[in-house]
Amino acid sequence: MTVYYTKEHEWLRVEGNVAVVGITAHAANELGEIVFSEARDPGTTVEQGDSVAVVESVKAASDIYAPVTGDVLAFNDALTDDAALINRDPEGEGWIVRMTIADATQLEGLMDHATYTALVG
Repeated sequence: MTVYYTKEHEWLRVEGNVAVVGITAHAANELGEIVFSEARDPGTTVEQGDSVAVVESVKAASDIYAPVTGDVLAFNDALTDDAALINRDPEGEGWIVRMTIADATQLEGLMDHATYTALVG
């Protein structure tokens, strides 16, 4: 299992040609209590850097950006009734979307765990 990170505090877990995407623990902590989340409809094609989802907390709303180009496959339906799952397990059960990876070479521009950890200190 390979995990990558973005400067915008998204993580991406590679599962074959599918990316599972969410926000990092750092981002979840910064946002505070998350109360709502939604994603683009399945089948929607997004380019790397496009907004693929939105999370709203008691502090702010924040776009979640696609770390790679691909098609949205699914939204984590568990978040519909329990958006705070993102706070409790941001890099596990609190994933937000699953999407295809159209161009695996885009992964090369993302960070590994050590680099991301150094970024957020």
